[in-house]
Amino acid sequence: MENNFTMVAKTLFGFEDLLANELTLLGAQEVKTGVRNVSFSGDKGFMYKSNLALRTAIKILKPIETFVVTGEQDLYDKIKKMPWEDYLKPTGTLAIDATIHSDLFTNSLYIAQKTKDAIVDRFRDQTGERPNVDLRFPDLKVNIHIDRQQCTVSLDSSGDSLHKRGYKTATNIAPINEVLAAGLVMLSGWDGQSDFMDPMCGSGTILIEAAMIACNIPPNLMRKEFAFERWQDWDVELFEKIEESLLSKTRDFHHKIIGYDKAPSAVAKAKENVKNAQLDDFIEIKHEDFFKTQKGGEGKLHMLFNPPYGERLNIDMEAFYKDIGDTLKQNYPGTDAWFITSNLDALKHVGLRPSRKIHLMNAKLEARLVKYVMYEGSKKGKYLK
Repeated sequence: MENNFTMVAKTLFGFEDLLANELTLLGAQEVKTGVRNVSFSGDKGFMYKSNLALRTAIKILKPIETFVVTGEQDLYDKIKKMPWEDYLKPTGTLAIDATIHSDLFTNSLYIAQKTKDAIVDRFRDQTGERPNVDLRFPDLKVNIHIDRQQCTVSLDSSGDSLHKRGYKTATNIAPINEVLAAGLVMLSGWDGQSDFMDPMCGSGTILIEAAMIACNIPPNLMRKEFAFERWQDWDVELFEKIEESLLSKTRDFHHKIIGYDKAPSAVAKAKENVKNAQLDDFIEIKHEDFFKTQKGGEGKLHMLFNPPYGERLNIDMEAFYKDIGDTLKQNYPGTDAWFITSNLDALKHVGLRPSRKIHLMNAKLEARLVKYVMYEGSKKGKYLK
């Protein structure tokens, strides 16, 4: 289609295939996975839709120019030649974000500054006026990506990272990123056809993302703003039409989503976030110590959690992970238990053999998402499944 253009969705390491699948199901064209990103094409409405609906995307960038750069002056000259008046008023505000993988350029802040100078100088030469920098709420957010000598200039259509869904006002010490939480739920294969539990739920992020997946609720409906709302071609009617279309595809959910935490403060925060997300009807939070609990009900239970690790709490990790294994083994038959950990040594103390291990990054920490299958009755039962 002539109105289609290329976009790049950024994501976390290990989530590229999940994001590519999300984009394909949403209707994207020419979907191609990279490292921590997926490129695709679509029109303006699809750009709005992808910002609203993608669970594993951090940002949606719209590349507008690609060229080879040989040095700082060359970068300045080529940026200055671009028709920035098509995207910004002389009295508008802008912010520049730069990422660099190059021997030629080493300082991303300096590259951002050089880009800003080129844009501002173009406006000043042409109109006598110049845009100002506004790092918090710019009218235009520009992304510069330099890989060796290849420079890609993109408009950032998202603004704040898309993990900022808008429902989280209360957090604990180290809250899990919403994009990471959604990706873990998706990687664990949960389809909303069973009960779901997070036995160490913290501020409730995994539970909320699981509920939105179960009900097919777009994750970013509650965001205050996307960057494209300040663009000169912003189409509010089209945006509202896309929103309505996505909302019409939500579905009912007929199982339970349960969260435990042994810290009363975490329980209070989780309840507040669940209420903000308007998911009280689907999620129940209880003040419980997982190690003193057992599975309720007969059906299959899907469990996913993010246990605390050494950087956050002063606990005996060996004993802690042994307790996880013992509790699962003794009290949770008929459960698929998944958890993510950055403490790879501690996994040895769970005392169970994982049926799956997925390599991920949790912030800058290498991590594993592991799965333990707790069978009903004797182990022989597993061969009958």
